[in-house]
Amino acid sequence: MARIDAFYLEDPCSGSRRMVGYLAREGIPISRDRVRNLMCRMGLRAIYQKPRTTVPGEPAERFPCLVDLNQVTTVDQVWATDITYIPLQKGFLYLVAVVDLFSRHGLSWKLSNSLDTEFCLDALGMALGNGRKPEIFHSDQGCQFTSTAFVGRLKAEEIEISWSGHRRCYDNILVERLWRTVKYEEV
Repeated sequence: MARIDAFYLEDPCSGSRRMVGYLAREGIPISRDRVRNLMCRMGLRAIYQKPRTTVPGEPAERFPCLVDLNQVTTVDQVWATDITYIPLQKGFLYLVAVVDLFSRHGLSWKLSNSLDTEFCLDALGMALGNGRKPEIFHSDQGCQFTSTAFVGRLKAEEIEISWSGHRRCYDNILVERLWRTVKYEEV
């Protein structure tokens, strides 16, 4: 534990994998699970940048949450969208998807290496390109979805806009469930 503490002070970005390597170079054979347990007991965690997918925007106007999952009864009544990150070996990519809340069918998706509004607009355009459109389009209050361009596109299509409440992940629970499936079962 003393050697782990010393290595951690030198390199606070090291997790259990790197710590096993440091200890092995000093001739201390130890498993990664043991290092992880010792680091947990000592309260040590690797410092690293976690992606932040929802950066709040400052919209000109606000929209209430219009979605009640018990009231969704037909296809194309409510579409929802969200952004998540996909971890890669060296970094991550951002994934946006548009989902029909009744059928839970993914209508479109797009990958990007940056959190700009353009890839969200592309995903929306792909979903609307099928000749279908929803009565209500639901999203969180991330800056991509509160941008003038995104709101303008929805208004041009005469689609009602619905936003999740502040810090209310359950307002968009079906898209969050999609992310769980994508990340834990596919990626």
